[in-house]
Amino acid sequence: MNDVNVLIMTGFGLNCDNETAHAFQLAGAKTRFVHINSLIDGDARLEDFQIMVFIGGFSWGDDHGAGVVQAVRLKTNIGEKILKFIDRGNLVLGICNGFQALVNLGLLPGFDQDYARRSVALTFNDCGNFRNQWVYLKTNPSSPCVFTRGIDAAQFPVRHGEGKFYADDDTLDCLQSRNQIALQYADPDGNPAQGRFPFNPNGSLQDIAGICDSTGRIFGLMPHPEAYNHWSNHPDWTRNREKIRRLGQTPESGPTVGIRMLQNAVDYIVTA
Repeated sequence: MNDVNVLIMTGFGLNCDNETAHAFQLAGAKTRFVHINSLIDGDARLEDFQIMVFIGGFSWGDDHGAGVVQAVRLKTNIGEKILKFIDRGNLVLGICNGFQALVNLGLLPGFDQDYARRSVALTFNDCGNFRNQWVYLKTNPSSPCVFTRGIDAAQFPVRHGEGKFYADDDTLDCLQSRNQIALQYADPDGNPAQGRFPFNPNGSLQDIAGICDSTGRIFGLMPHPEAYNHWSNHPDWTRNREKIRRLGQTPESGPTVGIRMLQNAVDYIVTA
């Protein structure tokens, strides 16, 4: 396959379309903005894409809960088409509000590829307010997640008011035993946040920042990898650059960890 085509789903209240498209283009993909109504009306076909991205924002103003209305509209109108898209071996990524939509759709956690049952939730932050901050993250090297392959740690911004991951004990145990917890909040030394604020910015159980389905091809996370598409995006980039220079080392170059995460997806499609 020569071109990897990425569907950037836009819609009412969604606002991370340009960042997400730019980041995927840097990762080597071709992108196209597709409004949710175009998918529902049939003006755009899922068959023309290999990666489907549920972007961040506040779909439908988060009425009835974050990602709820978007999920209901998609499930009732093109739910079967989305399942066929997944069955063809394609990838689905949900970022922030997109993660919330995937959970409400039932596509995550997708135990044993059961994409009809909703078993986890993303609810109001324990701190009681909207969080806009950068967080430290650690990956699970045993996870089947396509997007986190070869990545040990990351720093991304979070921008949400309903980011607390919640599930019952049996579901949490299942996620852990099957290595579907792909991304967790950590402290600056890379240790688990253990629920400590602000390292865990929302009170997520088991410090969960992102999970994948059992195949590793569907991934949802609250932090924004697309927002770290250049080294200068990081709030401490000038300080970090000077610190590296004073140690006699060469400042980092090449793609950021945010772009590397998306490159993993592009590479997977190319080699599939």
